[in-house]
This record gives sequence, structure tokens and C-alpha cells, in this order.
Amino acid sequence: MTSATQIEAEVEAEVEVARPRARRINGEGIVELLALPVLVVIVFLGYLWWRDSAHLDAIESSSLNWAAVRVQTWQHIRLTLVSAAIVVWVAVPLGIALTRRGLRRAAPVVVAVANAGQAAPSIGLIVLLFIWLPSWSGFWVSVLALTLYGVLPVLRNTITGLQGVDPDLVEAARGIGMSAPSTLRRVELPLALPVIMSGVRTSLVLIVGTATLATFVGGGGLGETLNTGITLFRFSVMVSAALLVALLALVVEWFGRVLELVLRPRGI
Repeated sequence: MTSATQIEAEVEAEVEVARPRARRINGEGIVELLALPVLVVIVFLGYLWWRDSAHLDAIESSSLNWAAVRVQTWQHIRLTLVSAAIVVWVAVPLGIALTRRGLRRAAPVVVAVANAGQAAPSIGLIVLLFIWLPSWSGFWVSVLALTLYGVLPVLRNTITGLQGVDPDLVEAARGIGMSAPSTLRRVELPLALPVIMSGVRTSLVLIVGTATLATFVGGGGLGETLNTGITLFRFSVMVSAALLVALLALVVEWFGRVLELVLRPRGI
């Protein structure tokens, strides 16, 4: 008679077969991981060379002052990290809940609401939240708006990833006596993780770009320099700010790839 331990081992073996093979860090993988940061460093060094050799007027020199740019960059990073952490904390558990039996029917409604929130004009949403929440600081109003914009990719990918897990594996795990939380932790989430992390990376890039609008409610960030360039018709200031935001987005996207490799369970 087959023991429960043997059956559980067979289920684990089936899960391993269903998982994609582990990504080998071969030459192609190394190029994938190193190409993006190398590109960012080269472009940034080119920007440093231009900044030190360019003939800038007083307004341009003041706007592109290194001390101010460093402060704004840190503010931008802080907005991104805090918003992304809240997005993951909210969207992943919500996505899990919406794939459970009791709340499964509500999933299309919740995703539709998240779609509507992201479809709203970003600058309008930030300003309206600032008006509706007068006691909040510009930083936290910006974080709330960025969280609303970043929830959809993570929520949608969490639902999609969990729904894509082979139901036979879930039933087999439950059949040998695994509890629902244990099945979720040991079978469903490991298989859905690549799809979930893809949503997290998309959300990170979206948050970095939208964070430039935080300047309109006093939230800080590189949007201050960008807005200065647009307002004062200084092309060099505007392009510099846009370039720095783009480089920051590339760095964040690369960080998301590395995080995916680190968090991905063995065998996936």
C-alpha cells in the first residue's frame, strides 16, 4: 500500500516536471544581466561629459546643480520604492484572494475597477487626491496616486499566474492531505511566480515614469527639473531631466530582473 509520504513525493515530482527548467546563467544569461547596467553607465558617463563641458547660462547651471539633482533623484527613488512596496503588499494578497473559491466571481469586477483607475489621467488623479486629502503631505499623496497606478499589472498577473496553474496538480496536492495554505505556498505560488514578477517589473517602470508628476503637489522628484525646463523653455534642462528619469527606469527594470532571479524558487 502506497504511503502518504510516497504520494506526496510523487506530487512534488509532478510539480517539478510542470515547472520550467531553471534558467542557466550561461553566456546569454550573463549578457542579459550585464548589458543593461553597462548601457546605463555608458549613457550616464556621456551625460557627465556633456554636463561638464557644456556652456550653460545661470538658469541652466542652477537647475542642473549636482546637489539639487542628487536630492531630487533620491526623492524619486524613495517615491518609487515606497509605492512599489505598497503595491506588492496590496496587489499580491488581493490577487490570491480573488482566485479562491469564495471570491472568484468578483475578480472581473475588481480588475475592471483597477483598469478604470489606471485609465484616469495621472496628473488629474494626483491633483484631485491632493485636494481631497488636504492634511496629507505631497509625498504621501503622490505615493497613494502611484500605488493606484501600479496595482493593476501586479494584480492582473497574480490572478493570471495562479489561474494558469494546472488544476490536476492542485487537486493531487489536496488529495494527499495538504491544506489550502500549504498547497498555495508549495505548489501554486512557485509556479505562478514568474508571471507575478513580470507584473512587478512592469509596475516598477510605470511608477518611475509617473513619479515625475509628484512635483505638482510638492512630492519632489526629478519632475521638478523637468518642469523647470518646460516652464522656462530650457531645452538642455528638460532633456537632462528626461534622460535621468529614463536611466532610472532602466535601472529599476534591471533590478526587477535580478530580484526575480533571486526570489525564484529552485527548479523554476
